[in-house]
Amino acid sequence: MLLSGSLLAACAQTTPPAGPDPPAAGLHVLTLEHDGRARRYALYVPAQAGSDPLPLVFSLHGGGVTLEDQIGASGYKSPFKLWMELADSEGFYVVYPEGLPGAYGKPTWNDCRGDATVSSDADDVGFILALVDEVAAAYPLDRRRIYASGMSNGGLMALRLAVEVPNTFAAVAAICASMPAVSKCPAPARPLPVLFMNGTADPNLPYDGGTIGNPPRAGHGSVLSTAASVVVWSNLAGAHLTAQRALPDLDPNDGGVVTKSDYRAGGRLWARLYTVGGGGHAAPSIRERYSALFERLFGHQNHDIETAQEVWRFFVAATP
Repeated sequence: MLLSGSLLAACAQTTPPAGPDPPAAGLHVLTLEHDGRARRYALYVPAQAGSDPLPLVFSLHGGGVTLEDQIGASGYKSPFKLWMELADSEGFYVVYPEGLPGAYGKPTWNDCRGDATVSSDADDVGFILALVDEVAAAYPLDRRRIYASGMSNGGLMALRLAVEVPNTFAAVAAICASMPAVSKCPAPARPLPVLFMNGTADPNLPYDGGTIGNPPRAGHGSVLSTAASVVVWSNLAGAHLTAQRALPDLDPNDGGVVTKSDYRAGGRLWARLYTVGGGGHAAPSIRERYSALFERLFGHQNHDIETAQEVWRFFVAATP
């Protein structure tokens, strides 16, 4: 992973290279004018990038999380910065977009929650689609393998992409997120492979559904249960539970174990659920471990799996 001296130095404003020369490897923090607003995003170009088209992964932050938090430049732990290492080893581009300020003045995504008032009203679907075109204009991109993974508010945004623009994305992943109970978006009409990774003791987004927030706040909207969210997508594909197993308990002190459940139809993987036993509102990570203060506020972080690695494995397995 090339970060040009330091993460902070890597966050300097740059312009992606154009023309016949191979793209420069490393992290580029950029802006894109969309809908009359200058929108920030970071692009990671893997070390082996060249003339061959590569997949693209969007990593969508949670509500209130900045671009610098997401890429690990602000000093906080971030399981999502590990997407850059995976990009180098597996060969794909990573885009970290940043949402616009919501009710609390911090970055948010305009997901499908029809009963929430905390997020911005930005055209985030249009912004993300514009980013696909922006990357494709400068770099060789395999449009058959474009993916979105998001945490919390970002996970709900990834689900909105699955609902509204399924022809653009090959699969999506929702971490600590579920389908909205009251949706301002149409019902999903086309099956798409979807991963859910939710903690059973999440104090912010209840595993069994209900009002979001700790304590629950009506303005944060509400979600379906994790099980019902999986059913939405598995039923759309005609998929059924075909395999379920508990994963190795690498850290017996993290509050529980992870169970992986796969749903298939016609030999194809359509849905995968990671049930994080005892897990809170935190992306599991072996290497990027949150502080004790974080866990007091948001619940236990599981240390048996690496979120980015598991999501990438799903993307690969779910793509024909």
